Amino acid sequence: MLETLYRGLTHLAGPAVRRLLDKRAARGKEDPDRRGERLGHAGLPRPAGRLAWIHAASVGESLAVLPLVDRLLARDPDLSVLVTTGTVTSAGLMAQRLPARAFHQYVPVDLAPAVDRFLEHWRPDLVLWVESEFWPNLLAGVRRRRIPAALVNARLSEKSFHGWRRVPGTARRLLSVFRLALAQTAAEAQRLKALGIADTRTVGNLKYSAKPLPCDDAELARLTDDLLGRPRWCLASSHAGEEELALAAHKALAGEFPGLLTLLAPRHPARGEAVAALLQGGGLTVARRSLGEAVTGTTDIYLLDTMGEMGLAFRLAPVTVVGGSFVPVGGHNPIEPALLGSAVLHGPQMFNFAEVAAELAAAGGAVTVADADGLARELRRLLSDQGAREGMADSALAVAEHNRQAVDRVMEALGPVLDAAGVGQGGRT
Repeated sequence: MLETLYRGLTHLAGPAVRRLLDKRAARGKEDPDRRGERLGHAGLPRPAGRLAWIHAASVGESLAVLPLVDRLLARDPDLSVLVTTGTVTSAGLMAQRLPARAFHQYVPVDLAPAVDRFLEHWRPDLVLWVESEFWPNLLAGVRRRRIPAALVNARLSEKSFHGWRRVPGTARRLLSVFRLALAQTAAEAQRLKALGIADTRTVGNLKYSAKPLPCDDAELARLTDDLLGRPRWCLASSHAGEEELALAAHKALAGEFPGLLTLLAPRHPARGEAVAALLQGGGLTVARRSLGEAVTGTTDIYLLDTMGEMGLAFRLAPVTVVGGSFVPVGGHNPIEPALLGSAVLHGPQMFNFAEVAAELAAAGGAVTVADADGLARELRRLLSDQGAREGMADSALAVAEHNRQAVDRVMEALGPVLDAAGVGQGGRT
């Protein structure tokens, strides 16, 4: 009943959703050149042969599925993989990172006509939904077409769980599309089982399985030479309200560490101008990478307001502070710097990576800091003690490497679903 009502209401909501897309485009949150994809109009022809559709909401989820994409393509040389996301940033990263036979499209908004156009064009043979972004019309369309589907790297917060428990019949019908749910934690597996997915398992977090982020080797060599001897640290994927912490920490430490350089990478590079103005207003000298500005001996902040260069930042910085963790965003992936030998610090709000953060902390591979004073104190300790810094980085790397087999466990668990979809064994090693 609720599903039918929802579908009917979304038929009526078309004009309002189009206005919302226009407003988001004006704020840089939609790609106006690919707006049709959001309304279900494909931007590419469907490739011949079998097609797996992986939906990953945003940046973190899309990066996490890259190892899975590689393994699916290796299993079946006749398979193509469609990855959908909903953000401009993730689309840019997927354009850089997806291998041959894999491609990106924006996920359609959950309007019934858009969903129908999307599914009729792409006709996927397999659907893998990442984390827990449940769109009723999309999932109902998959169910009606009886496409083999699984929920991968699933997350379901306590708050979301209680929300779905208020409509148990709707939740059970909606989630019945999934033959299998592979949860990040045992608690989330239990929640998904309680909502009606009979086969739920905990096989680890795909974000552990990601390859080390790439970088331009020539650029790394150039900057390593240019920055030789300079103490440095990185604030990665910062959000509004966190750049002030970097400013305060840099000013607190600059007198103790001559030549100190802070690398600062905003989560959204479009904020570069505003972030630069904030830092300059605080009396710091800023070089913006997006403008090609050189780092000189007097540069305080190297502002990495560019896309796809976190691999460069983590290789240059012996200490990385994970952004999104001092504001209620939930933190970003601490495994990425750990895989590249950078010691990890983060704020108290790491709820998106609570299990990862706890495992790193238990191994001595990461430290939580509460505020600007705590950040300056830990940076002082690590920048002045090479042994402590390298020991912490080694511990974080050991945790990351130990857990990189998550993709093996995911592929094994998905076996029956892949077989049902006709995703063959060719090329499997």
